[in-house]
Amino acid sequence: MDLETAEANIGIKKYFAAAFFSQQAAEKALKALSLEKFREPLKSHNLLELAKKARVPHEVMRGLMELNADFIITRYPDAANGLPYELYDRQKAEQKTAYARVVLSWAKKQMQ
Repeated sequence: MDLETAEANIGIKKYFAAAFFSQQAAEKALKALSLEKFREPLKSHNLLELAKKARVPHEVMRGLMELNADFIITRYPDAANGLPYELYDRQKAEQKTAYARVVLSWAKKQMQ
């Protein structure tokens, strides 16, 4: 659902929201994988920390590194050092959703 929401936000030019929901999609995929594989609920929002526990391969880590900060900077102007909606454009939002798609695809394969 979060990935669909991210894509819908691109359509209405809410690029910062697309980045946020892409981050959320990746985070929830990693948490679902952790529950499925290790029966361990993870409470962090840090995608890199979640990725270590999920043993994410290098090619998936790149996207997680790009998405990690979006949990904060898409929502808090003081953390973003500017207004979040001014920090994202269509190209950046599309890249964020592409990264999230890779994470979701990888996580689903691990749960099969």
